[in-house]
Amino acid sequence: QVQLVESGGGLVQAGGSLGLSCAASGGTFSDYAIGWFRQAPGMEREIVAAISWNSVNTYYVDSVKDRFVISRANWQNTAYLRMFALKPEDTAIYYCAATRRRLVATAVDEYDYWGQGTQVTVSS
Repeated sequence: QVQLVESGGGLVQAGGSLGLSCAASGGTFSDYAIGWFRQAPGMEREIVAAISWNSVNTYYVDSVKDRFVISRANWQNTAYLRMFALKPEDTAIYYCAATRRRLVATAVDEYDYWGQGTQVTVSS
């Protein structure tokens, strides 16, 4: 069983930056690909970015390309999401998730483990 804990959310003004972390425990971190998802009130959970087990492959949803950067440090059992030029529409709860597939995955049902989420609020 893998446990994931997100941190780093908060309130930021539009145009600002935030960095999220996802700390993993209970498994071999490099056995999993990692995804960051978000869910706004009344909306479905959506993929934001994903990274393969070895960082070779990444994926970004179009709305965050060139603004968000996903990375991971397997030796630290941690994944990161750096967010720049934030917009009010980025406001959501952000979740970290792990999949045994190891390669990039973009669908919610491809992921096996989830964190509890961290709130990101971008004010206009």
